[in-house]
This record gives sequence, structure tokens and C-alpha cells, in this order.
Amino acid sequence: MSDLPGFVQSRIDTGEVALSVHRAGRGAPLILLHGFPQNHRCWGKVAPELARHFHVIVPDLRGYGDSDAPPDDAVHSVYSKRRMGADIRALMDALGLERAHLLGHDRGARVAYRLALDHPERLARLGLIEILPTLVYWENFAELALPIWHWAFLAQPAPLPERLIGSDPGFLADYLLKSWTLEKSLAPFAPDALASYRAQMASPERLAAMCADYRAGAGPDRAQDLEDRAAGKRIAAPLHFLWARSGFPARSGDPAAVWRQWAEMVGDSPCDSGHFVMEENPQAVLAAFLPHFGAP
Repeated sequence: MSDLPGFVQSRIDTGEVALSVHRAGRGAPLILLHGFPQNHRCWGKVAPELARHFHVIVPDLRGYGDSDAPPDDAVHSVYSKRRMGADIRALMDALGLERAHLLGHDRGARVAYRLALDHPERLARLGLIEILPTLVYWENFAELALPIWHWAFLAQPAPLPERLIGSDPGFLADYLLKSWTLEKSLAPFAPDALASYRAQMASPERLAAMCADYRAGAGPDRAQDLEDRAAGKRIAAPLHFLWARSGFPARSGDPAAVWRQWAEMVGDSPCDSGHFVMEENPQAVLAAFLPHFGAP
């Protein structure tokens, strides 16, 4: 059974972890990666339409949804985007896919661009929604500290954020979801999706995994971005970047210009939305990425 209409759910062993994966459609493979504090359900308004044109593959990232949530290590490598990207590469291997299109939002977009940098031969085309590179956010944290306060909070050593969030996890889930939308409302989120986001935040092992995700962002993810920038490494796959005029990347002034420093070929689409574009403005997602990935 699947909670994405028309999709079939299965668990696929990728070596280190088993991922919960939803699949539907035929054609060129297109992998969709969700962000925080969400899971595969965030694609519910766009995945069925994408599946009319592509073989759509929607995993829960490690630590999220119904995928395995291994414990973190001392240097926070377990939830590094490099390790999470390796999960997706192993998923492609398990499905017999030599190359695929990749579309990510929020944390999933960070996994996507890390995979594009580490294994360019595996990507056909890349889509990113509502992010700038991790290193760029940390380097500009003085200007971004209030809107992305959760980056530093969730990255604090265990068990501080886990204890504080665990006392009322539903409050934080609702607060983040509401405050990052354009209308400051929970209305864009389907009831079953919203319930799953709340339940995920209330799960001790998944809450620990989400904090570990942000600890990795402050540690190995930032360091690996720095290494790649210093080496002049750039994303080779054609990249399309969708950003909300009221979202986080827009605060840079010209977010597409930032990505042109990191990628060889960059197109972009601004839209009217808050951070959760797939749920707030699904038509903008389809308008941006159906042509980018080659839908007829």
C-alpha cells in the first residue's frame, strides 16, 4: 500500500540502511528527495502528475519517514549529505538505474547537489527547490541567524535539542511548518501529511536523526562544500533552481547568481510561495521541472 495515489511502496536495502520507497510511472527515472521536517508525503500534490511522464521514485531519506534511522557517530558523518547521497546511489544500483534525474527540496536538495558533485556520472539533470549551498548559509549566518535559527539550535550537542523538542514535539512541527509558509498557515498541508510530520517529530529515534542531520550540516557538510569550492569543483549536470520570492534563498538578493558559482549550467524560476513550494504552489513546481526534465 502507498499513501501517494497510484504509487507502490516497498523497502529497499541499500547496504547501510533500508529505505522506504514509493514508485509509479514509466519513462526516464526521476528521483524526488524531501526535506525537513517532512518526508515523502510532501510530494503528494505533484508526484502523480510527474508520474504521467517519468518513472518517479520517492524515497524517505535515512532517519525520516519509514526508512531506517541509524544512530549518529561522534563526528556526525552518519547523516552527512555524502552518506545520504550514497544511499540514493545505492538505491539506483538496486533498481538497475545507471543514471537518473534528481529533484530535491530543502535537506533533500542538499543531498541532491552533494550527489551531483560526488558522482556526476549518475545524474542526467538536477533540480533544486528553495536552498543555497550549505557553506553559503554558514558563511552568511550573521544575516540569516533569525530566519534559520533552527540550524544552530538543532546542531547543538545531544541531548539538548532532543530534550527540549521532545517535551512538545507537535508544537515545533506545527510552528516550523506554519511560520515558513507564505500565509503563515497549516492549510497547504494535507491532513495525513501533517499528521505524519507531527508523528515523525514525536519519534525519539527520528528526532535524534533530524538533529544529527543538522549536526552534519554544521560539520562534514560544510567542510566538504569548502573543499570542493577551494578545488574549483562544479556541478556538471544541467541545473534548474526554483525559489520562492518569500523564501530563504531570496534573502541573498540574487539566489540564482549564487548557484552559477557552483554549477556549469543554471536556469531558475522565481515563484510566489513560502518555503514549502510543492504544497503551497504545486503548479510552479510542475511548470519549472516538467520541461527541465524533458517531459513532452
